[in-house]
Amino acid sequence: MRASCFACAFLTLSMLSFENAKTALTQPAESVKPTFDKNSPFYFDGTISRKTLENYLNRAITMAYFLVPGQPEGYQFPYRDDDIRMIHNIGAKFIGRAIYRWGEESKLGDPAFFEYARKMVDRVHADDPEVIFQGCLFEQVGTDVNRLKIPAWVFKDFGLPVEDRTFSCDAMVKRAGRASRGSRRGGVPIINNLETRLWFYYLAVSYINVGCEAFHLGQVGLIGADDRDLKVYSEFLAKVRAYSKVHARRHMVLMDGHVPTGGMVKNGLSLLDFNSFPMRIKAVPGKPHEGVLEVGHLDSIFKRSKGCISPSGWRCDSLPYLVEFDNFGRGPNPNVADPRSMFCWGWDEISWFAQQPEEYRNQWLLYAYDWIKKTDPNGHLEMPGTRMISCPNDTLRSYFANTKSAACPVGYSQEETIKKIWNRQIK
Repeated sequence: MRASCFACAFLTLSMLSFENAKTALTQPAESVKPTFDKNSPFYFDGTISRKTLENYLNRAITMAYFLVPGQPEGYQFPYRDDDIRMIHNIGAKFIGRAIYRWGEESKLGDPAFFEYARKMVDRVHADDPEVIFQGCLFEQVGTDVNRLKIPAWVFKDFGLPVEDRTFSCDAMVKRAGRASRGSRRGGVPIINNLETRLWFYYLAVSYINVGCEAFHLGQVGLIGADDRDLKVYSEFLAKVRAYSKVHARRHMVLMDGHVPTGGMVKNGLSLLDFNSFPMRIKAVPGKPHEGVLEVGHLDSIFKRSKGCISPSGWRCDSLPYLVEFDNFGRGPNPNVADPRSMFCWGWDEISWFAQQPEEYRNQWLLYAYDWIKKTDPNGHLEMPGTRMISCPNDTLRSYFANTKSAACPVGYSQEETIKKIWNRQIK
């Protein structure tokens, strides 16, 4: 990176602290100036080929809040050293949902928040600089964001006069043609609202500056409810991509979102680098508590990912996509099979998975991986690493793929199975 780019990164990072306290991130992260092996199957710079992208998607794992300090939103993740060991043991290359906010937005104002994230990124990159960390721009914002001051650089990057104020939850969640109704819990940030774009840009820039190279955009249909022609979304994402072209570790970020319609395509061009969706596991009546994958079950994405021209310029008949073990609570009838429900045996996908015996969990991962590859080669299974669960448990309200040990006594022990599945791949 040129010296001028380092100066720009230094300036941006130094302005991230709360209430103009210029003590957070006052030095560029080591992760912004790595050396990459140009002969590696994971090499990219500025754009990414379909083959390289799929190499990453084939090594994707969800590790929620991996870059977040403390006990976010009431959860505990105290086994980070073992998480790092697991990442390198299994050869993970794409760490999904590593940093985000779902409430408690004002914690971003603490300089320690981004310092911790940067430290964790650098620890992993010290042994494998090719690992991608994913941040999230989600479909939920809480009223705690009203306590977070907007840095001056956000206004300046939008060409707006600098204001001395905090973010406004109400200004993000208002809908066109509808009366604005405040909520103590917040709501869906609407992309047509300038305030939402200021908020998302603040998150995106902050995450890029600590070393993230991917963004999950959440339920883009909800966020873009007033943007039917994708005009506002396309302009905003182009702005984020422009920033990443200069400041991201490999001069780009990979973007995805949950796309029940099969994609975000405008005039033949995809706004996303790849698509993503929950797996939509179907309960099997009469076979407690079995679940299967099925083309056409509910709104599952299998065989429905749209063709397009990717942001990197290559054409495809179907954009590559990830399917994940989603978490969204428990249904009205826990432990009851309803094949018409998105709640598999009455639970969200990761909670259903966590309740199965260890042997069946291992078998099911292999089944799901092979079924997806056979049924729709455009699809890729994002392995479960760390994710919150809603079922009764004694594992800190979360599922952990780590091998159960003294270093991670709450592990569900899918680590070696994931490693074996991935090692079968032809590189």
